[in-house]
Amino acid sequence: QVQLVESGGGLVQAGDSLRLSCAASGRSFSGAVMGWFRQPPGEEREFVAAITWSGGITNYADSVKGRFTISRINAKNTVDLQMNDLQPQDTAVYYCAADRQHTIVFTTAKAYDSWGQGTQVTVSS
Repeated sequence: QVQLVESGGGLVQAGDSLRLSCAASGRSFSGAVMGWFRQPPGEEREFVAAITWSGGITNYADSVKGRFTISRINAKNTVDLQMNDLQPQDTAVYYCAADRQHTIVFTTAKAYDSWGQGTQVTVSS
């Protein structure tokens, strides 16, 4: 089992930046694909970004390409999401997730077996 704890959310204005961080614990973090998902108010959870264990492959939702960057430091068991030029439509609860079953990136939530509790990001216009 992997325990995931997100941090870094908050209230910002349009155009601002935030950096989310996810701290993972547990030996089974090794080899896991890590992802970020978000759930806007009243909507379903959606894929944001993911990164393979080596960091060599990343995948982003079209809505965040060019603005968000996912990165990881395996030695520290952390995965970050740098979010630039935030817009009101980015308002959501952001979740960190781990996929320990696959070595390639999946964008569907069902592929991920461990989830954090989420951190709120609110962007005002």
